Amino acid sequence: MFTVYVYVLDTLADWEPGHVISELNSGRFFKKGEPRVTLKTVSYSKEPVSTMGGMTILPDCLIDDIVVSETSVLILPGADTWNDQKHGAIVEKAGEFLSSGATVCAICGATVALAGSGLLDNRFHTSNGPGFLEMFSPEYKGQSFYVDKPSVADNNLITAGSTGALLWAKQIIEHLGVFQSDTLESWYEFFRTGEPEHFFALMQTLPSGNES
Repeated sequence: MFTVYVYVLDTLADWEPGHVISELNSGRFFKKGEPRVTLKTVSYSKEPVSTMGGMTILPDCLIDDIVVSETSVLILPGADTWNDQKHGAIVEKAGEFLSSGATVCAICGATVALAGSGLLDNRFHTSNGPGFLEMFSPEYKGQSFYVDKPSVADNNLITAGSTGALLWAKQIIEHLGVFQSDTLESWYEFFRTGEPEHFFALMQTLPSGNES
């Protein structure tokens, strides 16, 4: 069973982790017999967090409570406050995740935090466009590993720019292997295009009793 830790911080971009945390938490399109995922919000303190959309989140646990293993997943959403030094502890934890084989998923502003700590220097990654990481992180030296795509998966590191949230979600789900491949493809195409044929194809891929 996977344990997914979602780091929450003030000004969190609500929409960026929306697809992936909804599907991982609900399990509504999981393979038949696939164990449910445990999803926890985590932060540097237990104080309430206010998202960019004005939602209030009370963290489930602290950074020190995170258990790092190959079935651990760390999701780092974008926010306008990643340059605050108090987030250094979760960036350090992200390095621990990567070195141990656990999965780190970072999008938008969170990629800047990883870049500043050198975690992107030797791994294929993306962000909000060429030059973005250099602009906000002078320490960044991973230019030769930058891939100009909405989302990029490099083994246990999955990064995305601000417009890549849907593909990012697909790549995370694919990496975890909790969907059948045809379910994942139909799910992605439906949300990407809105075309009803992909919804019906999605429904047809589901095991009996898992249609709702």
